[in-house]
Amino acid sequence: MNKKNDPLTNIANRFALIEYLKSVKDVNLFLIDIDNFNNINNAFGLEMGDLSLIEITRLLNLAKPNSSKLFRVNSDEFAIVSLDVMSSQKLSDIASSIISFFDQSEIYLSDEISIRVSLSIGISIGSGADILNHARTVIKELREHKRGSFKIYDPSSVFIKKQQENIYWINKIKEAFEEERLITYYQPIINNATEKIEKYECLIRICENGVLTPPIRFMEASKLTGTLSLVTKTVIEQSFKKFSDTEYEFSINITSTDLYLNFLEDTLLRSAKKYNISPSRISLEVLEDIDTLTEDILAQLNSLRYHGFKISIDDFGSSSSNFSRLLEFLPDYLKIDGSFIKNILSDKKSLTIVEAIVHLCKKSNIKIIAEFVHNKDVQAKVKELGIEYSQGYYFGEPREELQ
Repeated sequence: MNKKNDPLTNIANRFALIEYLKSVKDVNLFLIDIDNFNNINNAFGLEMGDLSLIEITRLLNLAKPNSSKLFRVNSDEFAIVSLDVMSSQKLSDIASSIISFFDQSEIYLSDEISIRVSLSIGISIGSGADILNHARTVIKELREHKRGSFKIYDPSSVFIKKQQENIYWINKIKEAFEEERLITYYQPIINNATEKIEKYECLIRICENGVLTPPIRFMEASKLTGTLSLVTKTVIEQSFKKFSDTEYEFSINITSTDLYLNFLEDTLLRSAKKYNISPSRISLEVLEDIDTLTEDILAQLNSLRYHGFKISIDDFGSSSSNFSRLLEFLPDYLKIDGSFIKNILSDKKSLTIVEAIVHLCKKSNIKIIAEFVHNKDVQAKVKELGIEYSQGYYFGEPREELQ
């Protein structure tokens, strides 16, 4: 058996591709991904899926440049490699031609079954096996925005830089866990009736050589590495310990991952018992996209409320708010997205949105927290609107110690 030949399609496989890329210089690589190929397997079965791959291979051999080589990289992924010198326009023309060829081709699986497939093509130029990874990164970018299209690898693109940043933070967060450099900071929340601190929000930071990194920088990397739940558990442990000898209420941010893993109730109740803290002092802040919550997640949140924990919707208004779902869920608190509060004095649209949210919450007996209160004039407007709580740098930045 030829280890460098794909037994299904009878063309060179991934091992042959890697070896070939190491042996040549300055190549053009077209990585071809069959869009939604799993749908074919699911609809018609694996045997029909194999037949379609054989026919796709035949069509690719017809569509590719004459002097190029075709490889099957993975189950639904192919690569065309050319050594010809090509301009960006020529590369684009070839990719566009291949996509158009498949758009006009029908694949017959039997007398009764025919299908059409669309392709996404990532193009990379250079030498060595790295260009395969570059092309695959382009495919990921296309999947986020537009399938059935092509794109040439650009190391300066926002998407590529984001991928590189994620790799950096994946390593950083691993080190932070190993070296116990994840530290919880606390920002005060003011009761606007008493003008006193009533509660705190618990916010995670990575501390390295005195430099603090906020979660917006590393949470996506944490999600990619499967450590989001460990971040949440770190905040729970540190914050419960911090507030064990106080009477303050405090809020903890929880993610959809925490809810899907279904560990919160057990972890929170054990911590409440360990530090002798009543669950009624704790608010759990979930993001505003409550339309994505499943019945199972809603059941978890309702069970937490049954035990006394309060639920807060965070960043409300930041995306397509589902008001009817909000009324169905009826949280204890709602945090208005800070971008509206920040601009409440200068932007009529922001003011109108805040007024609508306040009206909704007053009718529904939901208490409101205004974030990003950064000066006395904004705070005066917040109080005028009847918002119960304020949070922002006007009252205090997040600190390791309580104010």
